[in-house]
Amino acid sequence: MADPKTKAQVEAAKGVAFHLLKGMKVIGMYRHNEAKYGEFLQKACTALTEYNNTYGVLQLKVELTNFTLFKQELFSEDNPIPYKFYKDGIRQLMFRPGFTLEEMTTFALISLSDPDRGADDINAQLWRSQMPHFEYIMVEGFRMDEFSEEEVQVEVDKVVDYLQKRLRTNSDDFLRFARVTEEDLEMKLDNIDQMKGVVIQGVTATPELKARLQKDIDEEENQRLFPKLISAVFQVVESGVDDAELLTDMFTQLLDAMLLQEDFAIINQVVLKLKAMAQRTGPDTAVGRLLNAFVSKMGEEQRLNRVGDILKFSRLKSPQDIVRYLSNVNSESVAILLDVLDGIELPENRLLLCDVLVPFAKERADWIVDKMRTSERPQTQRDMVYILDRSNHPDKLKFFSTLLKSKNLALRLEVMAIIARGRTGEARKLILQLLNDETMQVRLQAARVLPEFDREKGFADLMKLVKDKSFDERKPEEKEGFYSALGATGMPGAISYFQTLIQAKGGLFNKQKLIADKQLALAGLSAACTIQTAKLLQEITEDKAQPPEVINAAKMHLGRVRKQLFGSAAGPAQAEKGN
Repeated sequence: MADPKTKAQVEAAKGVAFHLLKGMKVIGMYRHNEAKYGEFLQKACTALTEYNNTYGVLQLKVELTNFTLFKQELFSEDNPIPYKFYKDGIRQLMFRPGFTLEEMTTFALISLSDPDRGADDINAQLWRSQMPHFEYIMVEGFRMDEFSEEEVQVEVDKVVDYLQKRLRTNSDDFLRFARVTEEDLEMKLDNIDQMKGVVIQGVTATPELKARLQKDIDEEENQRLFPKLISAVFQVVESGVDDAELLTDMFTQLLDAMLLQEDFAIINQVVLKLKAMAQRTGPDTAVGRLLNAFVSKMGEEQRLNRVGDILKFSRLKSPQDIVRYLSNVNSESVAILLDVLDGIELPENRLLLCDVLVPFAKERADWIVDKMRTSERPQTQRDMVYILDRSNHPDKLKFFSTLLKSKNLALRLEVMAIIARGRTGEARKLILQLLNDETMQVRLQAARVLPEFDREKGFADLMKLVKDKSFDERKPEEKEGFYSALGATGMPGAISYFQTLIQAKGGLFNKQKLIADKQLALAGLSAACTIQTAKLLQEITEDKAQPPEVINAAKMHLGRVRKQLFGSAAGPAQAEKGN
């Protein structure tokens, strides 16, 4: 290096290596954008042309972790690319004058390929590419530095003859050019799976070792590789790249990779980082457009279906990460999420997705209502009711009123219970109308929930109904339900009415009707479930003037009231103490 000319030649070679490595790094990050490969490598090609014009052929020596010229390393730090050539026996690379940009692109892609992950061997790729201005030299023989020639028992002549035949073949099977098999060489070797250059004899890996290595690979990929990749991607963004389309393609590739890995935490970190950057730079900048595009990609059908597949089959380890992911998508994705919901069977995952849809209900209530009306699945209808109820949509009672006409009785009863929780005048009006519904179960449910709005008004409405002449035409179980609802109001007027019925004296011809009315009054007292009604029931059980049917019914209802007031162990003494 004391010679200035040699020093200048090495510096020129370092310039070529620098631009080549930089171009390959950019290609690695924008692998999907093949049209720009030439642009990324243009500086390297220009530097090589200048070197060829000045010094002629660029002849590099391949070391384990670097390329050298005059024993000077060309890369500023160790790099894994030279090792790919070194392990295939390639020891020198020669770039001749006339080396084109197309050849530079081919060489870069070969250097970036990974034979350990399914790509062809480097020497096979170089042979197949047939670059006219590029040559390489491989080592001869099968000598190993650790052993003498006598210790390496390989029949070199047979191997060389075999390789020469492979070179002369017209077959497209280039991969086998670099491999020597037991049958081809007619050699008797033990514990050898394949040969490439030298024979290495060893013991096959145990299942435990394979499992440990696989675990290490997974940890490397998930805990270190992807965070490093995210950091590198954002370094590119922060470096001032303003090509929004190019950045969107890159981030979309990243999004799909994370979805395949089911790594929603990293996706959420990306969104959070982009939001912070867009807040600093403004929504109309390249970062702002990138954020909008990335969120839009997150909400596309194929990606939400991928999330749906995870929710369909898996019990989630970190459900909050998926909640954050789905909460970031646009409201335009509601229709897709509703279709995804239909395919989920696990109850906890259905509830998770319903909770995600709640904030969208006010903005896209029409889609949810349409789903509620058109779906034939009772569970889907219940989910839509749950979403509308949780969202507190101003028109939710209007939406629910349509479901009250549904043929699904269980759904109607469930909607009535939800409406009753509203405690509004409009909700009470809906329930009041259902007292005259054509279905008995609906009428009974309406009677039970009516007192929850206003006990005084509920008492007045129910008293009016039970005293109506048409009430006698109803079935006994319905009559009992209405009397129980009347007693549940706890109003003094209701208790007084029941006492009047029980104390009534009948004649010979209305005896059975009087007993039936007294039994209904006992049901009302039982539903009131107070110390006062328990005392009244106790008195009735001791009243010998009452018919046996009434006394037996009073004993049954008294037992129920005591159990509810004092617990399962309550007896007459405790009831008396309570009195």
